[in-house]
Amino acid sequence: MLGLSLRLILCSAPFQMFTNSDEAVINKKLPKELLLRIFSFLDVVTLCRCAQVSRSWNVLALDGSNWQRIDLFDFQRDIEGRVVENISKRCGGFLRKLSLRGCLGVGDSALSEGCPLLEQLNISWCDQVTKDGIQALVRSCPGLKGLFLKGCTQLEDEALKHIGAHCPELVTLNLQTCSQITDEGLITICRGCHRLQSLCVSGCANITDAILHALGQNCPRLRILEVARCSQLTDVGFTTLARNCHELEKMDLEECVQITDGTLIQLSIHCPRLQVLSLSHCELITDDGIRHLGSGPCAHDRLEVIELDNCPLITDASLEHLKSCHSLDRIELYDCQQITRAGIKRLRTHLPNIKVHAYFAPVTPPPSVGGSRQRFCRCCVLL
Repeated sequence: MLGLSLRLILCSAPFQMFTNSDEAVINKKLPKELLLRIFSFLDVVTLCRCAQVSRSWNVLALDGSNWQRIDLFDFQRDIEGRVVENISKRCGGFLRKLSLRGCLGVGDSALSEGCPLLEQLNISWCDQVTKDGIQALVRSCPGLKGLFLKGCTQLEDEALKHIGAHCPELVTLNLQTCSQITDEGLITICRGCHRLQSLCVSGCANITDAILHALGQNCPRLRILEVARCSQLTDVGFTTLARNCHELEKMDLEECVQITDGTLIQLSIHCPRLQVLSLSHCELITDDGIRHLGSGPCAHDRLEVIELDNCPLITDASLEHLKSCHSLDRIELYDCQQITRAGIKRLRTHLPNIKVHAYFAPVTPPPSVGGSRQRFCRCCVLL
């Protein structure tokens, strides 16, 4: 019902539902400026409901100043291109942030004009969007600071070249699972977006160390880098990155299977602000790498989260190296077979409030004396 209301309001001509005799007392007693101020605190759903109350409330609810930040995720099945076009026409001069996340009906035709002040756009999972839509968007919205394109699977390097050429103010870019992009497009982003602080390219398996070199050479303000499942990245690339991007705070390196302790050594030396580090499934990491990290400048006051799931070479010695990380709030140790309960207990004596997520498989009992070998562990027997 609310989705239908949204479409009726945003796709219809103004005032057509009301007569001239619908004026309420509140509208006569309070000045328009004060009423608009009240309406400015309402969300999209409430604004749509208010727009159906009376002619005067329709005008107030649809005033562009109330639509500077729009999130249509809850209406994703109802949103079509013409709804976005009408939002652009009615509110474009005011619109700063727009989220169309999951609105599968939105394609290239809805993104072209009308929102020159737009600073943040989320069109994640709008998989009909192509390079043509991105080109029209960035040419019309040169002030974009945040662009979220997660799951836009049709995007290729050509789209990224348009972003790099027209979005010099870009701070945040999410390209997670845009699997067709390569080094070529991302290097253009790095060269054109020097203010970039947050980049997510997790699941973009084609990228190589060339991206890390480009980030290091062009984006010194980088704070967040998410490159999970980018299995071609190596210590060489992360060395260049760490030596040039000293403001790094969060890094997701899950399944960057080629990195070794060498990456941790460089991060420990050059990245004193590091707070969150995921190394899950980085199977070449050893206790020595964690030793360097635990003795680095980020360890004592900054490091809050470290994820070491499925790092088979990690032992209780790593926990000893981390006991001086006083800000450490959470550590992930699932399937670290050489970690013991005793090691975790010793860590907790130094960090009593730490959240430790670990799993210990039940031990299979030895075969019974004088009898045939038991085929099931005790858990299976009980079940």
